[in-house]
Amino acid sequence: MLREDQLSLNIPAATKPRVVIVGGGFGGLNLAKKLSNKDFQVVMFDRQNYHGFWPLLYQVATAGLEPDAIAEPLRKIFGSDDYQDFHFRLVKVKGIDPTTKTVHTLIGDMHYDYLVVATGTKSNYFGNDQIKKYSFPLKQIPDALNLRSQLLQSFEQASMTKNPEIRQSLLNIVIVGGGPTGVELAGALAEMRQHVLPTDYPGLDFSQMNIYLVEGLDRVLPPMSAEASVKTKKYLEEMDIIIKLNTLVESYDGNVATLKNGDQIRTQTLIWAAGVSGALIDGMPQESVERGRILVNQYNQVQGVEDVYAIGDIALMKSEEFPKGHPGVAQPAIQQGQLLAKNLDRLVRNEPLEPFKYFDKGSLAIIGRNRAVADLPGNKTIGGFFAWAIWLFVHIAYLVGFRNKLVVVSNWLYRFFTYERGTRLIIRPFVRKGDRVKRKFFDQYDTDA
Repeated sequence: MLREDQLSLNIPAATKPRVVIVGGGFGGLNLAKKLSNKDFQVVMFDRQNYHGFWPLLYQVATAGLEPDAIAEPLRKIFGSDDYQDFHFRLVKVKGIDPTTKTVHTLIGDMHYDYLVVATGTKSNYFGNDQIKKYSFPLKQIPDALNLRSQLLQSFEQASMTKNPEIRQSLLNIVIVGGGPTGVELAGALAEMRQHVLPTDYPGLDFSQMNIYLVEGLDRVLPPMSAEASVKTKKYLEEMDIIIKLNTLVESYDGNVATLKNGDQIRTQTLIWAAGVSGALIDGMPQESVERGRILVNQYNQVQGVEDVYAIGDIALMKSEEFPKGHPGVAQPAIQQGQLLAKNLDRLVRNEPLEPFKYFDKGSLAIIGRNRAVADLPGNKTIGGFFAWAIWLFVHIAYLVGFRNKLVVVSNWLYRFFTYERGTRLIIRPFVRKGDRVKRKFFDQYDTDA
């Protein structure tokens, strides 16, 4: 590998206004698509070379999909002649300097005419370093692969251990956070427990496998309607998932999860889906940040600086309808990216800007086969098969790339008729730092050992 001082951004001088986008998520992707056909040079920085469809990460973690089914290379997306003045660089942004209009990266600096921060969110552990060290987040594809390996390794070891207490801790899975990620993950694990794992491990009694869903508030799916929460709780209980509401996890040392009420759960797998915070960039003025997000006006302009914008989950746009900002889902990011492209075009043409108005297309969550909930426009809530069918259609529609749509549809059809999850592969054994027992177990497969 080349050293950082041997590399450079190597981007041609701009003859048009340069828009630098930090982040290739839903917001950054839609902005770049709309901008690249206009009179701008577009430069995108990201630490990964693909756009991921994160609502399906839990299916990668539970062996339902391969990671490349929910991701598309950014260079492929922007590879046509329509994007001749689009430039992508796989690089980490260290910070920004709004006074000199400069973005600092690990391999050099870049001047911008307009900067758009679309970095999304990261897991929020609320200052608990112990939980951060030992729990499993689910924010990126590597997280999903680590979790998949952890789950499968736990079942393999449970099938061989003679100690009933250790076996039970391997079969106990704790999911912290009752939002969409936690609920969908719990449902997927429950279906694996019922239809897949007993065949794979005939010597194990999977009636002893406990799936805990721990939520600090008084209901599951807090972002959705009360009716959707009630339906979801009913579905989860039908699938024998242990729900603990009004409950917080105080600590987790890799073996025991201790709850605020003093209860303890012995588990080797604690999945953290309890909260997120904005993935902030150094250099943003302190007065422009509130509650871990960047304050923006109705045009997505960052408050207190010029020619800097923020879109998607990182942006905090307050309004009478959304006093705490828009929900952290894909639609606000998509709509803000598309509108900002139009507004930047208006800006260089000295035309008035159009304020952002969020069109809420509804919210969805799936719990399992024929079990889903949907909050639709007009304050309508449905559940069951029709909500499940809507969830399938929407998620296929928003996948990027025809191949990905085809792969996901074929996987879902195959699984619908067979319940089979075909990607139960431990390709890269996950060994938590300091876990000597697990390290010793997997050393037998290390050809370099």
